[in-house]
Amino acid sequence: MSAAVEEPQFQNGVASTDEPKPEPAADPKVEETKETLIQPPPSTEQTEKQHPSTEQTEKQPPSTEQTLNPALRKDEGNRTFTMRELLTELKSEGEDSVTDASFSQGNTPHQLAEQNNAAMELINSVTGVDEEGRSRQRILTFAAKRYANAIERNPEDYDALYNWALVLQESADNVSLDSTSPSKDALLEEACKKYDEATRLCPTLHDAFYNWAIAISDRAKMRGRTKEAEELWKQATKNYEKAVQLNWNSPQALNNWGLALQELSAIVPAREKQTIVRTAISKFRAAIQLQFDFHRAIYNLGTVLYGLAEDTLRTGGTVNPREVSPNELYSQSAIYIAAAHALKPSYSVYSSALRLVRSMLPLPYLKAGYLTAPPAGIPVAPHSDWKRSQFVLNHEGLQQASKNEQKQVTRSLSGRTGDFSPDRRAIRIEVPDIVSVSACADLTLPPGAGLCIETIHGPVFLVADSWEALDGWLDAIRLVYTIYARGKADVLAGIITG
Repeated sequence: MSAAVEEPQFQNGVASTDEPKPEPAADPKVEETKETLIQPPPSTEQTEKQHPSTEQTEKQPPSTEQTLNPALRKDEGNRTFTMRELLTELKSEGEDSVTDASFSQGNTPHQLAEQNNAAMELINSVTGVDEEGRSRQRILTFAAKRYANAIERNPEDYDALYNWALVLQESADNVSLDSTSPSKDALLEEACKKYDEATRLCPTLHDAFYNWAIAISDRAKMRGRTKEAEELWKQATKNYEKAVQLNWNSPQALNNWGLALQELSAIVPAREKQTIVRTAISKFRAAIQLQFDFHRAIYNLGTVLYGLAEDTLRTGGTVNPREVSPNELYSQSAIYIAAAHALKPSYSVYSSALRLVRSMLPLPYLKAGYLTAPPAGIPVAPHSDWKRSQFVLNHEGLQQASKNEQKQVTRSLSGRTGDFSPDRRAIRIEVPDIVSVSACADLTLPPGAGLCIETIHGPVFLVADSWEALDGWLDAIRLVYTIYARGKADVLAGIITG
């Protein structure tokens, strides 16, 4: 892997096909500190340039009423609306007449005209790379004129500014990277100015902050690993943070925030890298918690964990025994990549990555580790009766290993596969019986990171070794259940049983 691969272009609400192009040769960002023989899996957004996921990179589009009537009240312009619908509507619309303009303080008619002309010159110089692109660009040019007219009538129309920024961003997608007139960067820079002005006028316009962050990210990608790129990535992360603050229920924004942090971590000094990487992990995990089957965030979390394992191994492993070891990080990475593949087995990117990391799983299980548990069948027991023992998780459920069987599990973790029949007296939870999984804190539990698995037969309480270990168990159990609920349990079974 020697040639760096450009990140995909972010779409503007146009649904993309699920199947990505074949994976190109790539130099994934998590490969910078590679020391082991295995090559880290590439990140989703690197390898799907032609067909990026709307879940990962979808621009927030304008509303229908907002597009057809720029003077619409500002609290009515945030309904979901795709760019495809925008283009369809604009095809049937004629030119609007320009009425007398009113100007805000600090903006003269001459200044507004100059600003509009500069942006329109950029739009008009875009031709498109093919016939479809040229047809699309003609419609975008017409849309830009509408929004320019709307802003001349009312310079404080933040809806028009936001929509114009989207048009500029769409136009940038119609320009090849080697184009000099206009340059892709110039269009994105102009789009950023419109987003800046729109958010100044309406500080709660979360869609604008989100798409502004995407435009900044695109500009950063053009600058490689330079100081200028570092500053742009920092700006992008701040805008994603603002978008999430205004709209916390957005797994797409959280996922993109994690990707921006992942890119930033590859540029900053080494002393800052681990903190940024761990923040990226928290964003991917938060996206998954909002949408359990968000396979792109699941896969991206796997890649960032792989990179963290590489860095930890390169620096000589963990010094603090409480920190997660490189081997455990590799195993966690494999869990997420396997889950992403199980949810989307047709994605060649996931299949290729799985071939690299499958051996890092505790086969024939997806996850193995220690939990403190009460005696089987007695969910509420004196703390002295709770014992730390080994548990394994596969496509069928979570089960506790007996003392004799724990040796077999240990051997499987060291590379020798084996299976066992659980003790009837041991705790066993079948996947179809699970109702919910959550962290819990209760005085009836021993001190530590409590785990509650609600089943159709009642709750099962366990305690993880640490809060970080608890996160791993929560994610793994939720992913196994989600894969089962999506009818993909047989795919997961094939992964872990061979």
